[in-house]
Amino acid sequence: MKKTILLLLALISFYTTYSQNSYVFFGSYTPDKNAEGIYVYQLDTIKGKLTKITSINNISNPSYLSLSNDGKFLYACTESRTPNAGSVSSFKFDPQNKSLTFLNSQKTNGENPAYLSIDHTGKWLVDANYTGSSISVFPIAEDGKIDPIVQYIPFTEGSINPERQKSSHVHSVFFSPDNNYIISPDLGADKIRIFPFDSYKKEPLDTSNSSFVKSIPGSGPRHFAFHPNKKWSYSIEEIAGAISAYSFEKGQLNLIDRIKIQSKKETKDFGSAEILISPDGKFLYVSNRGIENNISIYSIEKDGSLKNVSTQSSLGNHPRNFAIDPSGKFLIVANMNSQSIIVFKRNQQTGLLKKVSKLKLKNISCVKIKTM
Repeated sequence: MKKTILLLLALISFYTTYSQNSYVFFGSYTPDKNAEGIYVYQLDTIKGKLTKITSINNISNPSYLSLSNDGKFLYACTESRTPNAGSVSSFKFDPQNKSLTFLNSQKTNGENPAYLSIDHTGKWLVDANYTGSSISVFPIAEDGKIDPIVQYIPFTEGSINPERQKSSHVHSVFFSPDNNYIISPDLGADKIRIFPFDSYKKEPLDTSNSSFVKSIPGSGPRHFAFHPNKKWSYSIEEIAGAISAYSFEKGQLNLIDRIKIQSKKETKDFGSAEILISPDGKFLYVSNRGIENNISIYSIEKDGSLKNVSTQSSLGNHPRNFAIDPSGKFLIVANMNSQSIIVFKRNQQTGLLKKVSKLKLKNISCVKIKTM
């Protein structure tokens, strides 16, 4: 009887593991339209190996990606790092036919789109343009296509770093957990911008009631992450190499803690890139480029502050982006300059990382994981 129960439990575990498929989407800086620009792989959720499903070409510099809630549609920043250009593009993903199909593109009206997010209703796409510093807002049609831009919000002011902050550089955009606000770190102005958001309006961003939180001058806020408890949030400061922790309530950010990332030596431009929190809310991860090429790991304390756990090599050069799978079991990092993708298995008790597989891909700038 005992053996039968154990066998049933093993079968249930096996079925749970394989009843859903985990797909990994890679975006890249690929100016040659004849070359592959977006790749789709399947993640083996037992061994952590990646198997190629499909790819797509004829698209210029699809540098950052975002997926619809159901995983049926993929959206990309395109024509990034292309002078006097910038667009967002949509694709349909069909896991049954193992296909990724281009749908359409729209101009962003801003140069060098660097980040995009989809609101919780799936009806709106918001883009951050880094070089032509601005936020662009697009409706999403039912068929997944991007409708023409309805809001364009430019910024100009810079900050104290003469090399990096001569003008505003909006680096990313995030929806608050309640979908009522957009949070947008501005690396050039040392500000985290906050806009009320109403998904039912034709122009959903309320620019007349926007606000901001100032970061330390010269810090360069880049990306942002909300804690699963919806009360805390964290900003990675690219230039200074620091993390600021905030409480978040009704569109207000209040500083809880600020911690400097441990470094090999002092530098004027640290190169921190991505910041993510494990699904269980226990650990925070940051990737650092430049002389570091590592991932900093922190435990999140009961008051939302951070405690350093470890710093581990990214096992490559220039870890621009990484992703954690929804189960929290794997962390996948893209080392852009060494053309290496590393799959780490996470120890969910300690937060530490162990390499389980490696993949060679050129110029990868973005990693997204979707379980379907």
